[in-house]
Amino acid sequence: MDARAVMAAIETVIDGKREAVEVATTVLLAEGHLLVEDVPGVGKTMLARALARSVDCTVSRVQFTPDLLPADITGVSVYDQGERHFEFKPGPVFANIVIGDEINRASPKTQSALLESMEERQVSVDGRSYRLPDPFTVVATQNPVEMEGTYALPEAQRDRFMARISMGYPDPANEVAMLRTRESGSPIDRLQPVVSHDRLRRMIETVRQVFVSPAVEQYAVAIASATRTDRELRLGASPRATLQLVRAAKARAALDGRDFVLPDDLDALAVAVLAHRMMPARASVGSGAFGAGHVADITARIVAATPVPLGAAGTA
Repeated sequence: MDARAVMAAIETVIDGKREAVEVATTVLLAEGHLLVEDVPGVGKTMLARALARSVDCTVSRVQFTPDLLPADITGVSVYDQGERHFEFKPGPVFANIVIGDEINRASPKTQSALLESMEERQVSVDGRSYRLPDPFTVVATQNPVEMEGTYALPEAQRDRFMARISMGYPDPANEVAMLRTRESGSPIDRLQPVVSHDRLRRMIETVRQVFVSPAVEQYAVAIASATRTDRELRLGASPRATLQLVRAAKARAALDGRDFVLPDDLDALAVAVLAHRMMPARASVGSGAFGAGHVADITARIVAATPVPLGAAGTA
């Protein structure tokens, strides 16, 4: 399958991070957006660049800084004196894959420039709307919110990311391998696209056709509903989260060669898709301002405690 070829290409650059690579590929096929959060230097941007390079699509990269303005992302209308009218100059958001590096180093005003594009696949400037390319995916990286010079992403923006993953430190064997393979240059410079733009669109269409039984849909809703009533959570999963959990599960099923979703697909993706959207009842508990590690544990507990409806284990 071409999706496996994409994963294999990424893994020539990212060593020993199979789960992160699989979630990134899943998000791409599910037409979602990916947030990669971790400390500096563990390969967040490298993963984003490798994913973008493995597919023959238009790619842009934005380095988020405190002085970045919304127009630097969306584009701006410029007056053409010769033609005597304003002409829209598209910004870097007009690409199939947009890499937002260190997104939480820009001000909330600039971060919000992505809200419309991530949800509606369009940009509105001076009263006019401009459609973004199809497919459209944002792959953003951010440093932990307790690090200096960062602005916490607002809840509305975090909710637009289909999944959040952390890279983590490599194990000693992979770190030694990295030292050897990168002495003469970065492997990403040798990475070539393995999937064309048209083929990617057909893969996405295949994912859309994956069957989700009513019982599996009930299971997804039950998980999301449980997060909204859990006493350890102040903010539960939104309806958008439920929708994106099912979409991601369809992509995971397709990666496994199935044309139907199993409860296991939801279980495997629940933490990555749901945890970053929720807030603990006590923000001081766990790691980070939003208790990221604590919320992940709560999510895993909720999934384990939610009963699977009868009929969810098959295609009927």
